Amino acid sequence: MSDSSRAPLRIALIGMSGSGKSFWSNRLAQSGYKSICCDARIEERLRPNLAAGGYSGIHGVAAWMGWPDSATYAQREAEYLGAEIAVLDESLTSLEREPARELILDTTGSVIYSGNNLLLRLRRQMKVVYLAASPEEQELLIQRYLHEPKPVLWRGAFQPKGGETPRETVARCYPKLIGARRQSYEALAHGVVPMAELRDPGIDAERFVARINAGLERAK
Repeated sequence: MSDSSRAPLRIALIGMSGSGKSFWSNRLAQSGYKSICCDARIEERLRPNLAAGGYSGIHGVAAWMGWPDSATYAQREAEYLGAEIAVLDESLTSLEREPARELILDTTGSVIYSGNNLLLRLRRQMKVVYLAASPEEQELLIQRYLHEPKPVLWRGAFQPKGGETPRETVARCYPKLIGARRQSYEALAHGVVPMAELRDPGIDAERFVARINAGLERAK
């Protein structure tokens, strides 16, 4: 989907797990856009670790990491972030080497922890779009995580209280994690698109890209 008359289409989707990043990157890939799913590439890098415990798939990565209070969580969180940094660096290096290359990058919710150098490179090479959840949608994201966990880096935000189960601590602390991340997402993004604006089943890949570009234009 390239056009020599315009700049290459390079969009990085950021936001919390469940905000629609993977849904739209897959939809765009099906329509011919070049797309990279960071979660899938992180899983590839972690595959030897996962296989040792009998895990596979993105939910297997979450199971391998465990709940934030588990004895192995801190080490596995660090291993996950190391794999994420390597995947992001690899993707950006390919863009830096190929100025005309187009790409839709489906980042993870923890991309903001990748370090200032990588995030500056990300902003230079791509238009960063934050898919933002409303308060009501945030509650749905919390419930989705509790019932079908995906990898989440807590980075110290998991703070148990006496007598709480891990699930109760997650339910209490996850909104604080969302709030803290929101500021980082907004600072990183070139534009913000509310999740609610992308729910219309009539929005196809071309309309999605047009909606993203419109949001970027308004943010200038």
